[in-house]
Amino acid sequence: MELLIKESARLIKESKFTIAFTGAGISVESGIPPFRGEHGLWNKYTPEVLDLSYYLNHSTECWEYIREIFYDFFADAHPNKAHFVLAEMEASGVLNSVITQNIDNLHFEAGNKVVHEFHGNSKKLKCLKCDRVYGADEFDFANIPPKCVDDGEILKPDFIFFGEGIPQEAYANSFADAEKAEVCIIIGSTGEVTPASYVPRTAKQAGATIIEINPEESSFTSGVTDIHLKGKASEVLEQLAKHLF
Repeated sequence: MELLIKESARLIKESKFTIAFTGAGISVESGIPPFRGEHGLWNKYTPEVLDLSYYLNHSTECWEYIREIFYDFFADAHPNKAHFVLAEMEASGVLNSVITQNIDNLHFEAGNKVVHEFHGNSKKLKCLKCDRVYGADEFDFANIPPKCVDDGEILKPDFIFFGEGIPQEAYANSFADAEKAEVCIIIGSTGEVTPASYVPRTAKQAGATIIEINPEESSFTSGVTDIHLKGKASEVLEQLAKHLF
């Protein structure tokens, strides 16, 4: 493992453009469970509450679950060591951008500046009628659903629901960075969600070296990954940081 860590650090330091692609696994250590898997949220909640067509017809009902999942349950989540190492990597110039499937805002809170949020951000709310965007901290979620002050419409969390397209800017920037990456670091993603999972594959096809940090094998491991650093995100990135800075 130590040799793989050293080799990964060498590749990152020599790379002219490095990206990190992060999934739910990086935030598990912050107390945020994944949606899928044995302990995933979909074992407790039905995905229907985040289906766009269902939401549009049952907004008030859906907000009961949305509040519990995203604004009560996740409220105390803070960045962990893995997030902070990525922020330090960007600040030191060895990481150019983070492309994340997560909607928890933790990369920004840790200090990363260039973050492409492929699935949006739960810390923002949007009016589907006038497109006004609010910070979630502007509302008291004891009183739901939150409504637009301009037109009284019920606000929607500004992350991607089932049946909704990927934000155009995040999509374009993610694949543009993947195409010019020399190193792509996958962290905590199983690779099961499309089209996000195409980002590391695009980087691979463009010639990038793929470094995967995951405690178990993923759908990337056998066909995409060049180096698999097996372990928790925070522990592996902390070891990697010792050879980077």
